[in-house]
Amino acid sequence: MPLYEHVMIARQDLSNSQAESLIEHFGTVLADNEGKLLESEYWGVKTMAYKINKNRKGHYALLRTDAPAPAVQEMERLMRLHEDVMRVLTIKVDAHEDGPSIQMQKRDERDSRRERR
Repeated sequence: MPLYEHVMIARQDLSNSQAESLIEHFGTVLADNEGKLLESEYWGVKTMAYKINKNRKGHYALLRTDAPAPAVQEMERLMRLHEDVMRVLTIKVDAHEDGPSIQMQKRDERDSRRERR
């Protein structure tokens, strides 16, 4: 099955546990449609570059999935309809990277991977 990465931004007035339950909810939507949620990362509340729906901040989350296209389309449809989800970005990837995403790595680890010029 194809591999996907989804980045989701939820409203800032949710609690951390509510934002994490959203991730679990969309994972079950995938499971109901023969897909798998391989990994999820909750990035926390971050400031956005511009306002979305009168919000300056949002709860960010990354979902790594292995699912057929109809399952991903159904999950995206439900995300767009959900009142707490502000934005979703879905990308099809060839392979998932091992380890945490760049957002979850410490700044020291990121700098050691590539030297600045």
